[in-house]
Amino acid sequence: METSLHKLTRKVAIVTGASAGYGSGIATKLVEAGCVVYATGRNKDRLEAACMKSGAIPFVADASSAEAWGVLVQKVSSEQGKIDILVNNAGSGGKIGPLDELSPEEACDVLRTNLNSVIFGSQTVVPIMLRNGAGMVVNISSVCARYSWPGWAVYSAAKAGVERFTKSFYAEYRERGIRATTLLPSWGATDFADSSAIDGHPSQQADIKAKCTRPEELGDAVVHICGTPSHLNLLEYSLIPTVQCIEPL
Repeated sequence: METSLHKLTRKVAIVTGASAGYGSGIATKLVEAGCVVYATGRNKDRLEAACMKSGAIPFVADASSAEAWGVLVQKVSSEQGKIDILVNNAGSGGKIGPLDELSPEEACDVLRTNLNSVIFGSQTVVPIMLRNGAGMVVNISSVCARYSWPGWAVYSAAKAGVERFTKSFYAEYRERGIRATTLLPSWGATDFADSSAIDGHPSQQADIKAKCTRPEELGDAVVHICGTPSHLNLLEYSLIPTVQCIEPL
């Protein structure tokens, strides 16, 4: 029986937000599965250091820029002749806190980084995937798209937008060979809580962080999704560490 690893040999993938955290783990696992991976990030030094470890090809770019997407997709398609997989992972919590303390500029940045990047990336790869008659788009959302906590309003709105966009994208292109999955992770063994200034978040505690989703574990999930038989589609995939208790609102 062919495994997901074998199915991905020589596939060409783009992974955004791959200079650290989940993106780095995703890029690493796709490379291990045999993919040629182009990894993007805004910080040149961090991206290149991550790619030295993962084996991915670095491309410095802001995923929320439509112009940057045009340049990236042109480069990848001209060098490889195809794009099989797109993983829209780039995102940011911004400043998590009360809505009335968030400036309009900060709110727009959260939407731009988490939602615009997904829309622009998906939109730009479509012509290449249609030309090849196949493609897989994995959009990283969050459990915040499903559940509500104080302080997370704008981030949750952005991630909920990612979820709805992905389903609409799939409905539009499934008959033409392009599949799409929303991957919804939660607490991760990453620096998300620190970078978003979430003081006192449980995942900052060493004993709890050790039990959160590791970047390479999310990477394994992406490999599994992309290795699903071409006549099937995982519409959504949630991955939640058992250390986290979720109380739906």
